[in-house]
Amino acid sequence: MVGTRLHKRITPDLDPGLNAAIAEWRNWLADEKRASPHTLAAYGRDLDHFLIFLSEHLGGPPGLADLAALRPADFRSYLARRAAAGGARTSTARALSTLRGFFRRLERLDLVHNPELEGVRTPKVPRSVPKPLSPAEARETLEGTGELGGEPWVAKRDAALLTLLYGCGLRIGEALALDRKQAPIGDAMVVTGKGNKQRMVPVLNVVREGIASYLAACPHHLGRDGPLFVGVRGKRLSAGVVQKRMRTLRALLGLPETATPHALRHSFATHLLANGGDLRTIQELLGHASLSTTQRYTAVDDAKLMEVYRRSHPRAMADRSADER
Repeated sequence: MVGTRLHKRITPDLDPGLNAAIAEWRNWLADEKRASPHTLAAYGRDLDHFLIFLSEHLGGPPGLADLAALRPADFRSYLARRAAAGGARTSTARALSTLRGFFRRLERLDLVHNPELEGVRTPKVPRSVPKPLSPAEARETLEGTGELGGEPWVAKRDAALLTLLYGCGLRIGEALALDRKQAPIGDAMVVTGKGNKQRMVPVLNVVREGIASYLAACPHHLGRDGPLFVGVRGKRLSAGVVQKRMRTLRALLGLPETATPHALRHSFATHLLANGGDLRTIQELLGHASLSTTQRYTAVDDAKLMEVYRRSHPRAMADRSADER
């Protein structure tokens, strides 16, 4: 039954006990964890490649006792082999995660006890962030919600929500967690972010007006302590619904696939930085605990950075004056 779920095995003949443990692990992934066929195949390949490495590393097919005797240096040799073969850090990180899951299952079954793997550091994977929309694309997104069809109040809701994300730099979860009593009425609002940390963000007129227009059109009674943004049934709006609406919108407007709700927050930060905003201020507006996070999050092209440098640095300004003379 296992063979029908996964790819054909490519490992050499293994110890029967290890073979049985692998079969149990694969069945457990399929039946208990409900892993998809794609995930099962990927995990199977990861484990097969590790076992092939061990067969060469140990001089013969490994057994359960061999797995129990592995040291950190053995696991690091495997990672080094993958790196030498040109393996991407993302796939290596997943392969190491697969091994940890397999060894934890062996531990649970009382077959192998080896804590050494938990001490092996996972390769650092570059954090990917959504690409920002151009100012024109952001404006087109906010103005295009009426093309999604459906009830007019829903279009106003979508416009208000997307304008809030772009105008205030909120995470989608932060915006959807707002209650009716938190609807902005002044020039600033308090937002609760990750770790229940609160921050003050300025609110543009267009944001206030968009939310007021949505509230006036919404057919549901929104209690003071109830959700600010609701779905068609009056319940708190879910992120999945917003993401689906955004996918439909970008297809209608011909926007890139990078046009997501979170990309509006990224665009907020990037456009501020490109127009002279400083990183410390943007860090506070985004609610980042570390400035390094903001630096990764806000990408400005090299030409813009050089322009700012030449305009602002005293030495560069002196050189430019000398050139002009």
